[in-house]
Amino acid sequence: MRTIDWNDESKNIVLVDQTYLPVELKIIECDNLASICEAIRSLRVRGAPALAAAGGFGMALAVTLSSATSMEMLLKDLKVAGDTLKATRPTAVNLAWAVNRVLKATEDAYDLDSIKDIVISEAIRIADEDVKINKSIGKHGHRLLEDGDRVITHCNAGRMACVDWGTALGVIRSAVEKGKDIEVIACETRPLNQGSRITTWELMQDNIPVTLITDSMSGHVMKNGMVDKVIVGADRITQDVVFNKIGTYTHSVLAREHEIPFFVAAPISTFDPNGWEETVKIEERDPDELRYMAGQQIAPANVRVYNPAFDATPMENITAIVTEKGIFQPPFLLDEVMM
Repeated sequence: MRTIDWNDESKNIVLVDQTYLPVELKIIECDNLASICEAIRSLRVRGAPALAAAGGFGMALAVTLSSATSMEMLLKDLKVAGDTLKATRPTAVNLAWAVNRVLKATEDAYDLDSIKDIVISEAIRIADEDVKINKSIGKHGHRLLEDGDRVITHCNAGRMACVDWGTALGVIRSAVEKGKDIEVIACETRPLNQGSRITTWELMQDNIPVTLITDSMSGHVMKNGMVDKVIVGADRITQDVVFNKIGTYTHSVLAREHEIPFFVAAPISTFDPNGWEETVKIEERDPDELRYMAGQQIAPANVRVYNPAFDATPMENITAIVTEKGIFQPPFLLDEVMM
């Protein structure tokens, strides 16, 4: 089952509402641009590749619902819709990449109907390609894992972060598919617990052994010889750093200290060849994500909160980056990787 998809009969988006996991596998429908934007902001759909699909399908919604009577008006509507979608999650580059790809595809349109057909077809193509790309990442990346490895991961970079299969978890799935015995240690990933809620659920669905730890335990398990490799996903890869869920940088420092390989698995669409750490805006989330947990207050209601969604891991802490084009070791030029 795909995490997110386009229903061509009802002309809307169907997706797994990840805020209900692991208690319930709930499917929702988004019928307009506002509803998919809300789903993105509230993390009902999340993960860089899944956000690319959401961006593409959001554009499909926009073109379907537009009342424009000329090509010029429709293209203007699409530009506004694209800007609205891109503003929902500014750090993850895949969302903007997908929106821009759909807009570029409309350059071949010759009338109103062709614009609509092109936008919907390109959005579906982005989603279909994601599954193939993730399988390719797994095909390359499984070679980094050996039989008997114990692998630590952070946040969720599995099928729920993609259309299907996954990036970091896709590498693990591919290794298991090859007959390798792999055990996973999943960090809970505070404040929204994507690791404990989603990663553990995914792995248990696939009967892959997994142990849950708090984020602050990673140094302890590394020091005590309980970890052989670290593998994470990415939300944006620039010339000098990898942006991923907050806490990734900490794990990279600890892995480097304990001489444990640290791998990143991500599609080429996550690469930002023009970006540097200081040029990327890191999204700050609602302070109540730290003040409350599962609806229960766990901190003073008026306590000051700093809640960035991502941090930056320098390339010197990264052993290799796995993409659909192969395995790359820093330092490298992103333009060469993307060729």
